[in-house]
Amino acid sequence: MSRYEATFEIDSKTDSYAARRIVEQVYDTIREESRSVREGTDDAAALLREFETLRDAVRDPAAGTLTVTYERDDGTLGN
Repeated sequence: MSRYEATFEIDSKTDSYAARRIVEQVYDTIREESRSVREGTDDAAALLREFETLRDAVRDPAAGTLTVTYERDDGTLGN
């Protein structure tokens, strides 16, 4: 399994706005994918709840750290 990680230090309103936009874009993408692919499943609802929590947490400008981790299986996806 390959692992990639990016960490963003948030120490200004501009940084905070950028972090908010990143999380909102990810949330919107997951919401749309869940509607078309996993609608009505428990895992889709749980995933959306987790990202709603993240989205809500970054709404108010604040200092902090945003870390994005991507873990990739070394196998291929089947169609």
